[in-house]
Amino acid sequence: MGTSGINVSSLLSALGSSSSGIDISSAVSAAISAMSGPEQQWQTQEQALLSQTTAINSFENDLSTLQTSLGALNDPTGTLLSMAATSSNSSIVTASAAAGSVAGNHVVVVNNLATTSSSYSSPAASGSTALSSGSFQLQVGSGTPVTIPIGANVDGNGTNTNTMDQLASYINTQNLGVTASVVNDASGSRLALVSNSSGSANNVTVSNLTGGIPAGSSSAISFTQITGEDASLTVDGIPIDSASNTVTGAVDGLTLNLQSQSPTQVNISVAQATSAVSTAVNSFVSAYNTVVGDINAQYTVNPSSHDEGPLATDSNLSMLQTDLLGSPSYSAGSGSISTLADLGITMNNDGTLTVDSTTLNNAIQNNFSGVQNFLQGSSLNGFAATLNNQLDSFTNSTSGAFTLDLQSISTENTYLGTQITNFQTYLQTQQTLLTTEYTQADINMQELPEQMQEIDTELGLNNTNSSTTGA
Repeated sequence: MGTSGINVSSLLSALGSSSSGIDISSAVSAAISAMSGPEQQWQTQEQALLSQTTAINSFENDLSTLQTSLGALNDPTGTLLSMAATSSNSSIVTASAAAGSVAGNHVVVVNNLATTSSSYSSPAASGSTALSSGSFQLQVGSGTPVTIPIGANVDGNGTNTNTMDQLASYINTQNLGVTASVVNDASGSRLALVSNSSGSANNVTVSNLTGGIPAGSSSAISFTQITGEDASLTVDGIPIDSASNTVTGAVDGLTLNLQSQSPTQVNISVAQATSAVSTAVNSFVSAYNTVVGDINAQYTVNPSSHDEGPLATDSNLSMLQTDLLGSPSYSAGSGSISTLADLGITMNNDGTLTVDSTTLNNAIQNNFSGVQNFLQGSSLNGFAATLNNQLDSFTNSTSGAFTLDLQSISTENTYLGTQITNFQTYLQTQQTLLTTEYTQADINMQELPEQMQEIDTELGLNNTNSSTTGA
């Protein structure tokens, strides 16, 4: 009969030692972990969506660079109309030409440079030497004379002009078209006023001086004026005067920068800026190759994960690849330059482009109109605009394929986020419930030996009796 008793020790051993009971924390964690499968799947999906978003953003950035390069090639007033001006003697005059300037040669002679007017005072012992109260009038060119006070609290706000240092500081706050400073020489400190603009029309004049006697001196300061002069030059034999050494307007689109005066004739040559056009074409090829490289990377299998890129199954990526790989087949129709190959641009096996600089530069220098017609067309409908329009179907901020992709991903990501949040709330509820249940079960298990002992006693099946009977 004794063998019919419940083996409490074995039961407790299955659920935990009698001394420790059930490991509630581990039991609840295991149960919650078993329930967490859906959340882990959703989180994996979230990570995949994040990878797709990152890849699309990268594509859009590189496509933007490509479209910018195409825009430069298609700009009717931009790079393709760039002109370069070169000087036969840059120590006398340099030049620059605006886009669209007429090609040709010009002869320039610089008789004298434009100079800047100034006025400087007689010396005081130092820039901080006190001056007696007074004033003087300062005039720049034909402007209205302005009274400059000498003394304390000249503006009612505590501003002092008792010294040359203070006068210079005060004058510079008045925006009078001059720059004031204190210059030190062997005789002392002088207040120097220099016009902000060169030429005879911007002379600095100081008049009607009163007061201004330096401490320790018996006579007031005085001013010496240096007049400014206009630049004098000839352009193609025509006399030109300019208040500035930067001369514009003498020839449409041409800016002359006078460096020194000399009777030497300087030849200024204006011609097509072939290097700028070549640079713009190479910039397009570089941007194009970056995007093609991005595409190729998406279709490359990772040797570790054995997976392709996150956009490998995106149909938009496939369409973009088709458009780009098809661009070298674009033909402008008639003309000696009708394809990219005529510019020395050919496609490699991986879809990237290579530029033959010799062919490109020869085309730009000897058939520029053909280059321009191919790239821009008769009405901005050439190669650059055609490819740019194709790319816009992917990048347009409203209807672009990648834009719509990102919107769809964002919607799906929001949905997953909501699912995860709701599921986490559910798991927290389950954790609380399981903790309560396991705690109660543990209490019950801890009480079970005593209850079983009581039952055995009532049934006369205590261990002592069972042993005696069995004997």
